[in-house]
Amino acid sequence: MNKDELHELISTTQPNICQIAAYKDNAKVYSDLFNDYKENDCVHIMSATKSIMALLIGIAIDKGQIASIDDKVLKYFPEYKVKRGEKTIYDVTIRHLLTMRAPYKCKGDPWSKVCISENWTYTSLDFLGGRKGLTDEFFYQTVCLHILSGILYKATDMLTVDYANEYLFEPLGIEKHVNYYAKSAEEHRAFTITKTPKENVWFADPQGLGTPGYGLCMSAKDMAKIGLLCLNNGMHDGKQIVSAKWIKEMTRPRSVDSKYFRGMEYGYLWWIIDHDKMIYAAIGNSGNVIYINPEKKTVIAVASYFKPTIFDRVDFIQNYIEPYILQ
Repeated sequence: MNKDELHELISTTQPNICQIAAYKDNAKVYSDLFNDYKENDCVHIMSATKSIMALLIGIAIDKGQIASIDDKVLKYFPEYKVKRGEKTIYDVTIRHLLTMRAPYKCKGDPWSKVCISENWTYTSLDFLGGRKGLTDEFFYQTVCLHILSGILYKATDMLTVDYANEYLFEPLGIEKHVNYYAKSAEEHRAFTITKTPKENVWFADPQGLGTPGYGLCMSAKDMAKIGLLCLNNGMHDGKQIVSAKWIKEMTRPRSVDSKYFRGMEYGYLWWIIDHDKMIYAAIGNSGNVIYINPEKKTVIAVASYFKPTIFDRVDFIQNYIEPYILQ
């Protein structure tokens, strides 16, 4: 298959893809644009935001700003008033949040209650815990993961976007991001579902804390820079941005006992695609993916506009894009 044929295949069968950037052995070997997007345009990368947050937590660990991922969550919120009768929350750690093993007193994501509140971190803490205790059950959460942004702020005295700019984005040559604020529920919804290009923004709560579970907007070329950083064990241009130790720990597979996630395992907010080959990815709804294959030394970033019926797009990457760049 040549590039024109691949372009046609993508346009026909994957119509919401906007950009692709692919690397082999640290060299760009393929890129393409779709849907009138330009190279520097951004998309909302949805839950792939979570994986970027894992890198920020790792940087804070490396710097000693966060002592340990086994720190109790409430260590960072001494002023928070625990709900009457709640006991489990006292034992929840940062590790529980990163591995999606934190318990919550809700069945799904309590979007409306968190996002209309004055303090998204405290409202998320209100849902943390429960009568079942720490079960080590995989419980995928998005909105209540906001607790991580609260922890990062408490540990560093920096807003999420400022910390990302200084210690991750700008060192990688990624354009500086700014906060995006929605004035209404309608604006919040539009931010998520609109198909038009976005700026370099990160959705933020009223206190200016970036949402760690979603809300980051990036181009495929910048997503690929994140992937290359991970592929190279936290090193970029001769500088250690995040420790190799953290990359290794972040991508260590942990089993997921669920029928909903195609048999994948989980690290620290990264999906483990193949346990044996250690292929892993940042995955966001609508098929936004940062795919990393250390064995083949490949990084493939796919940026897409909102189409909720598409979850991971990993099969398409492995069946078409990766074979193309390896041929």
